[in-house]
Amino acid sequence: MNREFFNDLGLALLRIGPAALMLTHGYPKLLKLLAGGEIQFYDFAGLGPEVSLALAVFGEFVAPLAMIVGFKTRWFAAPAAFTMLVAAFGAHWADALGDKEHSLLFAIPFLATMLLGAGGYSLDAWALRRK
Repeated sequence: MNREFFNDLGLALLRIGPAALMLTHGYPKLLKLLAGGEIQFYDFAGLGPEVSLALAVFGEFVAPLAMIVGFKTRWFAAPAAFTMLVAAFGAHWADALGDKEHSLLFAIPFLATMLLGAGGYSLDAWALRRK
């Protein structure tokens, strides 16, 4: 096995692991959004709780799904990372570092994926090979 194999495997783990775990946070938010009724959620930038929840669903559910398969990975890693940074430094601003830590532990691999890309085991790489 060559170096490229391990590099691509590492990038796949960096991309898929956190994205799959993020789905466990995004899916309940999606259900909450679809349920309707009054929504109580962190109001990001004065957009209102409904819009803020919809943006969180995009960052915690839609973007991670795309990242898992490696579709437009760098682009979808950006809203996932941004959502986690808003959670850490917006919704949990006044909380202790231990309460922000969860969000930051997701933000870091999403930021790394933004910089490094999807790697060879992704739809992005498959599309490049087909050209």
